[in-house]
Amino acid sequence: MANTSEPPAPGDDRFDDGEWTEWYTLTPLERLEESSKLWQTYLKLGGSLDPEPDTQSPFFDPEEWRAVALDGRPGLRVVRRGGV
Repeated sequence: MANTSEPPAPGDDRFDDGEWTEWYTLTPLERLEESSKLWQTYLKLGGSLDPEPDTQSPFFDPEEWRAVALDGRPGLRVVRRGGV
């Protein structure tokens, strides 16, 4: 198994931009911390950790599944704002 904490070999054109070299110089703990920041950003931008439905599965029920609204809130709206 290759050691992933070593920088890429010189001449490897997949890593020419320097960003990959910087990533490979981080320790595994530093990489974990940076990845955690990316996940937090993804969730703040509206990403979801819910899996996509498997429509090919024999257990998929289109009647039960419904897409989540883009804002992440339930698809209900207020009918009456005032008290009864």
